[in-house]
Amino acid sequence: MKYSLASLFAGLVFGFGLIVSGMANPEKVLGFLDIAGLWDPSLAFVMGGAILVGVLAFAVARKRTLSFLGFNMKLPGHTHIDKRLVLGGLMFGVGWGIAGFCPGPGLVALGAGETKAAVFVTAMVAGMAIFEVIERNRAKA
Repeated sequence: MKYSLASLFAGLVFGFGLIVSGMANPEKVLGFLDIAGLWDPSLAFVMGGAILVGVLAFAVARKRTLSFLGFNMKLPGHTHIDKRLVLGGLMFGVGWGIAGFCPGPGLVALGAGETKAAVFVTAMVAGMAIFEVIERNRAKA
């Protein structure tokens, strides 16, 4: 129960931050990505702030064995950059540039009733399902 409430609170704070920062607005995101046109640099500050928070949080997390809720720490174990990571990042960037959404803001916009977000989230879930099928077949081979 404690874990579920903490997860709900973290999700609400994250979603609220996405709305306040403009990250859930695809036009704002596409304006940020349009460096050759009417570039809107405001999201660079949002990303910079997020990176700073992440760096500090990981620095604290590396020194702990238990989370603040008392669970074992589970930090990423892989640090190498491989072909799958690069291709996944490229696919993510292309999708972000086409739709103006990434997963978090897409879900926030879906919750706000935006039709474009419904299309994006449907495509995102379909992509995840296709990936799972490919991975299962790959593991069998």
